[in-house]
Amino acid sequence: MEIFSDWMGFGGAGEMLMRWGHYLAGVCWIGLLYYFNFVQTPAFTEVSDSTRSEALRHISWRALWWFRFAALLTFATGVLILGFQRALGSDFDVYWTTPQGLSITMGAIFATTMFLNVWLVIWPKQQIVIGSARRVAEGGEPDPDAAAAGKPAARASRANTLMSIPMLWYMGFTSHFASRFGSGELESSDYWGAFIVFIVVWLFIELSALGKLGGYDAPQAKLMFDDHRNTIIAGFVAWAVLHVIAWEILLG
Repeated sequence: MEIFSDWMGFGGAGEMLMRWGHYLAGVCWIGLLYYFNFVQTPAFTEVSDSTRSEALRHISWRALWWFRFAALLTFATGVLILGFQRALGSDFDVYWTTPQGLSITMGAIFATTMFLNVWLVIWPKQQIVIGSARRVAEGGEPDPDAAAAGKPAARASRANTLMSIPMLWYMGFTSHFASRFGSGELESSDYWGAFIVFIVVWLFIELSALGKLGGYDAPQAKLMFDDHRNTIIAGFVAWAVLHVIAWEILLG
């Protein structure tokens, strides 16, 4: 059977199966991310405390199970795709200095940050919030840490939504457009100039979400993360800054 031939290497069966798993898990992960940010969070501001509590206990915790394990599977299959590619063979060093290598690096850093936000910020904080709702429903007292846990989780979730916009661009850009900027090694100064622009944008988003740039209610954090519509706009602004400055000006 052809699916079992040429298991290793670029374009082989192993890579294709991992890509399939990557797509399936990624659709589940990002779909639930958008559900939380575009549907659930705005809806929770319009319903009663009892309705919100019931939804947290019976809907949100199930959605979060699929959400976090879809994130894990997306990350794992992404790493395995690279493992099956020839890029990790003798051409390893060369690949990462090409436009394609730079593009997938940018996308992968965004995606890895999003994955870490899920497991290290969103899920731990939501455990506190949902656990408190369960305690109250069982007749106990609310967890005093629940109110403070909500904002870090919300900020990280909104940051993931923002980063998903340029991240998804680079996942497609790598194979379908990056070659227009060349197929060989980039000049070191061009590469690092573009990469530094990326690092500045990436750190600004993530550190703002983590409250490391003026706190959770810093002006830029409130602007980017308080309203999901502004988060979407900020995502496209981040994409435009990266593409115009890093790619069109520095690499074009």
